Amino acid sequence: MSPLAGSTLRRQTAAAHFARVSAWPLVAAGACLIVTAPLAAQFPTRPPAPMPLQPAQFPPFAETVLANGMRVLVVSNAKQPVLSLTLAVPGGSFYDAAGRAGTAEMMAGLLTKGAGARTAEQISATIEGVGGSLGASAGPDFLTVSAAVLSNDRRLAFELLADAALRPTFPATEIELLRKQTLTSLALAKSQPASIAGEAFAKGLYGDHPYGRTADEASVAAITRDDLAAFHGQRMRPNQALLVIAGAIDTLEARQLAEETFGAWGGVAAGAPVTRAAPQRARTEIILVHRAGSVQSNIIVGNTTWMATDTRGYALTLANQIVGGASDSRLFQILREQKGWTYGAYSSVARRKGLGSFSATAEVRTEVTDSSLVEMLAQLRRAGSTPFPADEFERQKQTLVGRFPLQVETADAVAAQVANARLLGLATDYVQTYRQRLAAVTAEQAQAAARMGMRVDGALVVVVGDATKILDRLRAIAPVTMVDVDGKPMTVEDLAPKVVALALDRARITAGSDSFAVLVQGQNFGYQVSSLERDGDGWVYKERSQLATVIQQSTEVRFGADLAMRSAAQTGKFQGADLRLNVRYADGKATGEGVTPGAGGMQPVNFTGVDVPPGTIDDNAIQGLLPFFQWAPGVTVNVSILSSGKGVVRVNTYQVTGEETITIPLGTVETYRVSFTGGDAPGTYWIEKAAAHRVMKFGPVGQPVEFARVR
Repeated sequence: MSPLAGSTLRRQTAAAHFARVSAWPLVAAGACLIVTAPLAAQFPTRPPAPMPLQPAQFPPFAETVLANGMRVLVVSNAKQPVLSLTLAVPGGSFYDAAGRAGTAEMMAGLLTKGAGARTAEQISATIEGVGGSLGASAGPDFLTVSAAVLSNDRRLAFELLADAALRPTFPATEIELLRKQTLTSLALAKSQPASIAGEAFAKGLYGDHPYGRTADEASVAAITRDDLAAFHGQRMRPNQALLVIAGAIDTLEARQLAEETFGAWGGVAAGAPVTRAAPQRARTEIILVHRAGSVQSNIIVGNTTWMATDTRGYALTLANQIVGGASDSRLFQILREQKGWTYGAYSSVARRKGLGSFSATAEVRTEVTDSSLVEMLAQLRRAGSTPFPADEFERQKQTLVGRFPLQVETADAVAAQVANARLLGLATDYVQTYRQRLAAVTAEQAQAAARMGMRVDGALVVVVGDATKILDRLRAIAPVTMVDVDGKPMTVEDLAPKVVALALDRARITAGSDSFAVLVQGQNFGYQVSSLERDGDGWVYKERSQLATVIQQSTEVRFGADLAMRSAAQTGKFQGADLRLNVRYADGKATGEGVTPGAGGMQPVNFTGVDVPPGTIDDNAIQGLLPFFQWAPGVTVNVSILSSGKGVVRVNTYQVTGEETITIPLGTVETYRVSFTGGDAPGTYWIEKAAAHRVMKFGPVGQPVEFARVR
């Protein structure tokens, strides 16, 4: 009898015995311990060795090239009655002209907003009418147009895809709508530390190389319809296009439909732009992006790597997995689990048609910014200088190798993998042999890839945080270049709030009242009423607002005729909790206490003796004074502000970015569009162009809420 059979028999015998003596549970429990103790010794203490690597199973796919040069890849899979089409061309942001960054992304956004004989509304109704989807997007290297439908609607999918890619109409109204949405997104990104860090990292890493360019307000505003049409004509050409057809369709029929819809497409794509080499650093350098009042720091550490076709990519992928590719990797385990400095820390490898990059990221508390950066650099240096322990190396390798089949379970997933490989110029069998090549990487190769790909001693570090609290500590780690959120150089002197002379006409300040409706996605959500009244030898600004049952708030700010602040008081409710704030100004200082809403709920406020430069305005009073600024086209107004809910002095910027006719409950009004930055979130004001310069409308960027004047 085998040991296993003997164990089974003993368990069965014991079970029968316990059934007979179940009235004595203590005896049964003791007997169980006696019987099972020898069995426990037979269980393995280590996991079994991995099974021999089996090739991943792929659905059949076939390739062909049309007479016009377009490549067609067909992945047939009839398991589900769906079909996906993706057309890709080298037409990403890499190809944007100088001064026109954002062209590729705008063009992609317009391809489905009018094409062929259909308007944007007709395209949307047509594809949604069959339960499908149609969209386009542009990345750094490639522009893609995709459609997904039930296989019975395959002819419609081909037709809509061809119209969008080949025959966009670029309607003027859609261009301006998308421009407005893009500008709004850019303004919102300036309030997001992760977006600020990512833009600074790309610019610092790639310099004047196209990968380092990002769209800004000036470049987006400069893009014309002619620019979009010219970009389309230069990039959307068949000789560099790849069409991937995946799902329930016969290979022969797929090729026939491709020929019918794209066979007459002609032309040759323009050549790639001449590029400059990315900068090389001989030492670690830090770019510190000052964001006043930040309670955390966003850190990115990284370097350029190599071309996508470099075979060291397999080893770097594995090294990255060990360093920060998952929650059981080193950065996460040390910075979060051991130190408690962050909610998460990760690393990644970006593969590009050109020069790729490696980056490690973490969002940490301000007070541990320097400690976190030192630890991140140490872990990256360790990866390239110290051999990976065998158990850690094998565990992470098996994770990557084992999960790959889950990433190619469907036809469109396989198609995406194969298409990406083709577009990047990888070997034709890249997808089929990926697991085997990854499994063949040795610990020594991974260590060498980490050393060459991460290059810690020449790394770029970007930190977005409050420079007044972290600058000196970062200087002890590496040389620091300090910039503002727009990338403009800053000095230590710039960190102290400047005395800003307000460009307003005090003689024009008059008593008055305003009333606004609070609209959320166009629906009435509440109100705000305000007034400016005489208060002895000065003024008092009063404001009362209610946003449904979320916020009820009353505010009073008192100041002198010379605009010197005297006091601010606030009472009300926020989500049922009491809020209150009392601030006193005297002798160039401010003192405040109370409880106000914060990121984690209600937060106590308590500050004493905060220096308030002359000309500083309490943030609760600024809206009442905006009508008296000297508004004109192109004007920029910088105002020293006390954020009374935080006890922090900052500089707010109000910039006239254009003129716009708006329609509000009060009527149709000619206005200046004024962008606001410097606070917790950017916003937009619409100030009437007439001499009274009343605020007509305002709201935060990227949110569906706005305040519209009703009287």
